[in-house]
Amino acid sequence: MVAPNRLKAKTPGLVVAALLILNMLTTTTTISVSRALQLVRHPRPVPFSLLRSTCPRLSLSCNSRHSPSVRIRSSYPCPLWSSSFSFCLDATRGRATTLRLSSASFSSRAAPMATADLDQNPLLKDFVFPPFDSVKPDHVRPGIRALLKKLEGELDELEKTVEPTWPKLVEPLEKIVDKLTVVWGMVNHLKAVQDSTELRSAIEEVQPEKVKFKLRLGQSKPIYNAFKAIRESPDWPQLSEARKRIVENQLKEAILSGVALEDDKREQFNKIQQELQRLSQKFEENVLDATKKFEKLVTDKNEIEGLPATALGLAAQTAASKGHENATAENGPWIITLDAPSFMSVMQHARNRSLREEVYRAYVTRASSGDLDNTEIINQVLKLRLEKAQLLGYKNYAEVSMAMKMATVEKAEELLEKLRAASWDPSVQDLEDIKNFAKQQGASEADNLTHWDISFWSERLRESKYDINEEELRPYFSLPKVMDGLFSLAKKLFGIDIEPADGLAPVWNKDVRFYAIKDSSGAPIAYFYFDPYSRPAEKRGGAWMNEVVSRSRVLSPDGSSSRLPVAHMVCNQTPPVGEKPSLMTFREVETVFHEFGHALQHMLTRQDEGLVAGIRGIEWDAVELPSQFMENWCYHRDTLMSIAKHYETGETLPEDVYKKLLAARTFRAGSLSLRQLRFATVDLELHTRYIPGGSESIYDVDQRISQKTQVIPPLPEDRFLCSFSHIFAGGYAAGYYSYKWAEVLSADAFSAFEDVGLDNDKAVIETGRRFRETILALGGGKAPLEVFVEFRGREPSPEPLLRHNGLLPLTASA
Repeated sequence: MVAPNRLKAKTPGLVVAALLILNMLTTTTTISVSRALQLVRHPRPVPFSLLRSTCPRLSLSCNSRHSPSVRIRSSYPCPLWSSSFSFCLDATRGRATTLRLSSASFSSRAAPMATADLDQNPLLKDFVFPPFDSVKPDHVRPGIRALLKKLEGELDELEKTVEPTWPKLVEPLEKIVDKLTVVWGMVNHLKAVQDSTELRSAIEEVQPEKVKFKLRLGQSKPIYNAFKAIRESPDWPQLSEARKRIVENQLKEAILSGVALEDDKREQFNKIQQELQRLSQKFEENVLDATKKFEKLVTDKNEIEGLPATALGLAAQTAASKGHENATAENGPWIITLDAPSFMSVMQHARNRSLREEVYRAYVTRASSGDLDNTEIINQVLKLRLEKAQLLGYKNYAEVSMAMKMATVEKAEELLEKLRAASWDPSVQDLEDIKNFAKQQGASEADNLTHWDISFWSERLRESKYDINEEELRPYFSLPKVMDGLFSLAKKLFGIDIEPADGLAPVWNKDVRFYAIKDSSGAPIAYFYFDPYSRPAEKRGGAWMNEVVSRSRVLSPDGSSSRLPVAHMVCNQTPPVGEKPSLMTFREVETVFHEFGHALQHMLTRQDEGLVAGIRGIEWDAVELPSQFMENWCYHRDTLMSIAKHYETGETLPEDVYKKLLAARTFRAGSLSLRQLRFATVDLELHTRYIPGGSESIYDVDQRISQKTQVIPPLPEDRFLCSFSHIFAGGYAAGYYSYKWAEVLSADAFSAFEDVGLDNDKAVIETGRRFRETILALGGGKAPLEVFVEFRGREPSPEPLLRHNGLLPLTASA
């Protein structure tokens, strides 16, 4: 908790920060350009909140969800030739239609695989929903190669016949892309949630062929020239805003894909792209393997004193899965891992300081030694990104990244610095408060608190200050009740019904749920998968949302109604233990709300142009708006009380506990803000001023940045960069700042509901419908600033963000 006298001392700085943030948002967005994208992973790194730890959502430095991966994160840029999957859903009748990828259409060019073998390949068979349950690693090589052969022929034909019209350019191009996105997306998703050595090997072998095809598509001069002709046509003013955005996006994407490069430079560019793809995949695999590699077997319960019952149950369950068949929560043995639920339990609750140190050191040095060392991969990635930028005529890779965002490098750095300055003194006070409390408790380490002490003692301080024990809250947050409350909120705000549809679509794991979203008439308008639980042996860490298929007029199953969107949400929360349901921490609740916000923007789009529908085409630094917006509802009394029901008794969370939870919302806000700012600032520094192979190493950069963003400097051996998947294996390179940028937008959007009164149901419903018709419905078909203004009636203000962080009331009274 920030001391009032400290805040008053910083009052002028906070006011200036507010004004500067407003100026940055309103001056830079007028020249923004869009990028079609897919939020594939907030590998958890998925987005962090300024107000609290996001470890349950991050797979970087705290290996939890949201995200940067923010998988954010993670999220991947998705130009026209993206890798999300698509298939047809009949909107009128509410049934999925068959995607036809018949092997007969591939057999003439797909040597050496026999036609009979292709007939049995689920990647090429007709299906309604992707056959996740039947795809095996052996299907990948022949399936992808057969598909690519066919698509090469279709691209040849398009380039010969292309004309600068929508039917002769965009529509056939979207159909080509769709065939690849369905199959590749299915395989890529399975690698994220059902990883194996065999699947990795198969993907690694065919990935260069897939990248080669995408490069050819992205660098197609006939296609580029056709888009350019549309832009220069006298009919340009008559095009819809969405179509104009598509054309402008694709022209920019083509330039960034190397279409204007001459032969030698283009060949060099393509080699760089191939290598970057390979390095990105290897980086993520090393993180996963390093996370799995650490296992600490504990047989003496005294060593894990303090761990709550849920953590003991999970540790015993892990031990049982590793061959200790008689393991129990009470008597052990127990296995501690670096997976988020296990890691965070140790950091927050283990009284054994040496255990905390051992686990912490293992965590921050993941993938930094031996065969799994990501150091050289990072060096190569940064070197190749700089070379790529220079080939394209930019000074550094950050400029390439910003070409498709709302911000500029200068504006992003300005925002980060103003937030850093506002967060530093409160963070210093946070540490003093923890030290004083530890002294009061007689802790021998009180005068020498370090990284493996902070989470433990801050949790004890929070329990003392607000009389809240997060573990004691778990029984009130069972997954079924949380989802029921979340769906009820969505019905109230957006007028939709969400119903289980298990059995309609094949799934990749028995714990995966499938849902249908229906409008007021009862007709399906979207579907989504939900994979909630941690599976460290096979599943990537973090949390993320990804499109399965985007809404599309061109890919309409019946030629009239648009194809329905489908998404998946993936989390890594605490699984059920024994007969108990998944009992969630409050942070895990926030994570689910966050990812559902992303999914809503994808599923509730009204945009029929598939290339800018849902999350596609939205500027990267605006895409976190709906996700962070949804997190705010976790603190809304009626919403929280609707989900907080004791899983055994049905008792609602006591009113006094809710008030304490609300009061604790800004606990350690400065420290948690600085943590995010460290990530974002290091990201920009590595992609702007850092010189690969120069006198300063990547770790020197992190240490230098941390002097201004961490009150306790990182350990000399800290190697968090080696697991920073958001920027080295996700789509957040020179873009991690986006979480902070979007926080201004999301906080202001939620303030629209506060302005009308959160207890005024009629006004809240009206505002919710307006949010749906703008933020959620318009997709990338309109510039994000214009969409925001259409919803809010004005440009964004930083005031709600400062207020939600507990700063503004003190600022105003000073």
